[in-house]
Amino acid sequence: MQIKPLGDHIVVKAKKEAEITASGIVLPDTIDKEKKAEGEVVAIGPGKLLENGNRAQIEVVVGQTVLYKKWGGDDVKVDGEEYKIVNQEDILAILE
Repeated sequence: MQIKPLGDHIVVKAKKEAEITASGIVLPDTIDKEKKAEGEVVAIGPGKLLENGNRAQIEVVVGQTVLYKKWGGDDVKVDGEEYKIVNQEDILAILE
């Protein structure tokens, strides 16, 4: 199944967190890990529909790594994979 976002929504696959620290300590699933706000863009919508009938341009492309607001967007699970759907305004930066 593919995800096709609408409007100015962007689907991001969050970067996986390491389960072992740099010093070799294994972190259990029950520990409250810091929420990551970095991921790869996997799908983009066509852009927000403007009052004049045109669409606003989306500033990111599929495959880019982005930073987004930690508490923005919605978490979804599709075919066992976890994604975050955010508005374009929730994207803070593109990592190069």
